[in-house]
Amino acid sequence: MTHFCPKMVKLNLRRRVHRRVLILRRCIRCCWDRLLMCSLGKPIRYRVLSSAATPAMPSPPLATIDGTFAASRNVTPPAACDHNHHDHKDSDLVPLKISLLGDPETGKTSFLMKYIGDEKEEQEDTQEKGLNLKDKTFFVRGARIFYSIWEVDGGDKYQDHIPLACTDSVAILFMFDLTSRCTLNNVISWYKEARKWNQTAIPILIGTKFDDFIQLPIDLQWTIASQARAYAKALNATLFFSSATYNINVNKIFKFITAKLFDLPWTVERNLTIGEPIIDF
Repeated sequence: MTHFCPKMVKLNLRRRVHRRVLILRRCIRCCWDRLLMCSLGKPIRYRVLSSAATPAMPSPPLATIDGTFAASRNVTPPAACDHNHHDHKDSDLVPLKISLLGDPETGKTSFLMKYIGDEKEEQEDTQEKGLNLKDKTFFVRGARIFYSIWEVDGGDKYQDHIPLACTDSVAILFMFDLTSRCTLNNVISWYKEARKWNQTAIPILIGTKFDDFIQLPIDLQWTIASQARAYAKALNATLFFSSATYNINVNKIFKFITAKLFDLPWTVERNLTIGEPIIDF
């Protein structure tokens, strides 16, 4: 009994120390998140695509994501989309540009190829000067939506590619690896650089490799998820956890973008449960 008591005392002391360390870490993280939000200044709000200096392209009545009709509207095609292989003079074609940014090895290409799907066999790869360009065309009840998706490879000279990739984009996807916190920290640099060239694009923060993320200890999952939510709030961005391997939230992200651009009555459900693919806005 006398031998057992000292062990219990040591165990209780170790638990107290561990608990206080966790509380201290959370306090430090909270202070850091507040400083981060203040350093970014006033959040930039996105706006629905409106007519610019170039004449607007009329589009027929569009359908909602669920298939019901929405009011028709005029959408101005970005000038940068003239680089694709489609004839944008078609009256039912709405060309739009989307940018993918993030560190190397964050799963951007896998994410993009999962969304492109069968179309990847029909189109020729366009990859040069650190840019990977892919096209996606889909129908929305009488109109063809053409997404020109520009992926920056994230190499050493990535800043040279951001002006071309981000100019005239209607949405910018900032991607990070959920199992690598340094890629999440670097999202701030990507965001600041992208906003130099585009102030109006819809910002979306995407955590990739969710299937690997759920293998981490639950405390670490909670810490990373909390930091990601704080960053998304600071960037005024919607947060998605995704997995290209299991097609988790990949298509849903682009449906969300389409609904935002065309004011379609489709909403995404918020999910803040640790261990599940988080969606926060």
